[in-house]
Amino acid sequence: MGFFGSYVYAGGAWREVDSDAEDAVPPEPYLAVMIHDSDIAMIRYSPAGAGTGVAFLGHTPRAYFGDPSASSPTDTAIEAAGLAAWARVAGSSPDPHVIERFLASDEQDDTADDVPDEDVFVEVKTARFIQTLGLPKLPQ
Repeated sequence: MGFFGSYVYAGGAWREVDSDAEDAVPPEPYLAVMIHDSDIAMIRYSPAGAGTGVAFLGHTPRAYFGDPSASSPTDTAIEAAGLAAWARVAGSSPDPHVIERFLASDEQDDTADDVPDEDVFVEVKTARFIQTLGLPKLPQ
C-alpha cells in the first residue's frame, strides 16, 4: 500500500486535513495537496489564475484508470501558468516552464522500466514541486 495524505497551505503554513471534512478548504488563497496511494497527487489552488485550479502530479485519473470520465482533460501549460500566478500571490515567482515539468498529462507512459523515484513515488515529486513553488516542506 502506498502513501495517502491531504494538506492545505494557507496563511503561510501547512496543516494536515481530512479531505472529506468541511474545513478542508480554507478561505483564499490556498493550495491543497491530496496524495493518493503514492501514484496521484491532486493539487487544488485558489484563486485559480490562468488555470482551472486543479492539476495533477504522477498521473491524472484519466490516464491512471484508463477512463476519460475519471477527470477533466488536462492542459499542463495552462495549469503551470495558473500555479505560477498563484505562487506570485504567495510571494514567490517560479518559472511556469519549470512547474510544467512536474505536472501529469493525460498521456500514460508505461514504457520506462528504470525511472527515478520522483517519477515512481508521487510524494517525492510533490516535495520537489512544493520546493519549486517556494513553499515550506509538507508536515511529517
